[in-house]
Amino acid sequence: MNYLELKQAIKDYTENFEQTFDDNIPVFVKQAEKRIYNTVQFPSLRKNVTGNLTSGNKYLSTPGDFLSVYSLAIVVSGEYYYLINKDVNYIREAYPNPSTTGIPKVYAIFGSQLTFPNELSLILGPTPNSAYLAELHYFFYPQSIVDANTSWLGDNFDPVLLYGALREAYLFMKGEPDLIANVEQKYNEALAQAKRLGDGLERQDAYRSGQVRVPVT
Repeated sequence: MNYLELKQAIKDYTENFEQTFDDNIPVFVKQAEKRIYNTVQFPSLRKNVTGNLTSGNKYLSTPGDFLSVYSLAIVVSGEYYYLINKDVNYIREAYPNPSTTGIPKVYAIFGSQLTFPNELSLILGPTPNSAYLAELHYFFYPQSIVDANTSWLGDNFDPVLLYGALREAYLFMKGEPDLIANVEQKYNEALAQAKRLGDGLERQDAYRSGQVRVPVT
């Protein structure tokens, strides 16, 4: 389902073709997307970037679309070492002298960068003693189907996107409570199936986890 199909479906389901409603459909869809993306961790929400640490600098800038960390690793002599996520206070206490350098072992989300006040940075401990290669896996919001016309969610699991947007649409219309409840139920059913896919099936295989079995009664 692309955006034009989704938009038409929202108008058809609600039987609302008013211009004000039409103008707000992008808002309904984007709100639904963020709600879904913060509930189900689809593989399409994961990015990987590499860069180099700066020797003597305990801070590491994050990408502009960064939201949270999956993992952070550095490469030392060709081998990957995954850093442990800690609190800033732990790093400050464990490595109180920033001039003491070494191979980083831990990291924490520190806060906004001075040059990019709306972006976050990571603090490392101890301060890097070399320009190690770093590999960051992180969570981000993919481009909305509103702007791109297509998306992974629209192509692979559109029921949850449709019912999520319809929920927002009926709230906008101040629909009847029983109607909103019905849409909410359909949304939750689709969301449960999406979680089975994104948080279940896509994170296992038959070799290690066994095939899915339904109990026989």
